Amino acid sequence: MSIREHTKKFAGLTVRDFGVGVDWCTLTDDEAAAEEGEEPAVKFLPLRSPEKSAYRISLEYDEADDGVAWEDKFKRLLAQKHADRIGGIVVGAWQPDDSGKSSADIVKVLVKAAPKLPNLRAILLGDITSEECEISWITQSDVGPLLKAYPRLQHLTVRGGAKLKFQVERHEHLKALIVQTGGLSRAVVHQVFQADLPALEHLELWLGTETYGADTTVEDIVPLLDGARFPKLKYLGLRDSEIADDIAGVLAGAPILGKIETLDLSLGTLTDAGANALLSNRKALKKLKKLDVHHHFCSPAAVKQLKAAVKSVDAKQSQKPLEWGDGETRRFVSVSE
Repeated sequence: MSIREHTKKFAGLTVRDFGVGVDWCTLTDDEAAAEEGEEPAVKFLPLRSPEKSAYRISLEYDEADDGVAWEDKFKRLLAQKHADRIGGIVVGAWQPDDSGKSSADIVKVLVKAAPKLPNLRAILLGDITSEECEISWITQSDVGPLLKAYPRLQHLTVRGGAKLKFQVERHEHLKALIVQTGGLSRAVVHQVFQADLPALEHLELWLGTETYGADTTVEDIVPLLDGARFPKLKYLGLRDSEIADDIAGVLAGAPILGKIETLDLSLGTLTDAGANALLSNRKALKKLKKLDVHHHFCSPAAVKQLKAAVKSVDAKQSQKPLEWGDGETRRFVSVSE
């Protein structure tokens, strides 16, 4: 699966594009144009329900060629009337080429803008489709400063794991953390699990494949198992993993399975071995409101048993192993490159 569409809804907010298709070459200063009695080269539409909206800013190829930076468009957004009411910011492509430029400068700009965005409660860093840049090529940075600058932030989504860091000691209000990668470093997993996030309800990590940097083992998720690390956690997603069976095995006998409402092991390589491990603790499974394993390698019989054990099960997209020339079969995660 490739990520081919930009986000439409985010953290309960409607995502709206800002400054798309603007001819920045002919852009004149609105105030200067007004003083001279001229029409400004570009008219920005008023912000619509900014408190219920997340505004996406993405840099297009022609804009970059004309010397425009992502920061220029963001500055324009901040200058709009009622920008202080904006509920979310969605960061699209900040360098639409293969230069590998990291998100570090974008993080700095967002941090600096914090006093002007007192109502901001959601940030999506890297709403970039596969046509723009494959997920494994997105170069991130340390997102810890974002949480420090926005102490009331409730939702943070990051796409891309290259050079990603999550250096956060504590954040009082973060309710949802989503990290989407084709290969997530165990170092980042450790940083997430070491963070003190007392309000966290939704934790979603796309672990990915070793080919693209995934090196997490089941030993790395031990801090989650007793359910005490994030006491308010309702949704646990350890998705897109090539060790899905091993993860299912350690979760099956762990206290956390009886505390969460949703377990999401989708997009990975779950087989009957992982399904049977979960089924070994039917008492805990019955407490789940939902089990998501879509994109799996389980047999129809195993799926049937899971559906009998859990109130709601998403087991769509059944996969078959690929036959390789060496006579071996291979299973694959949904999102990798």
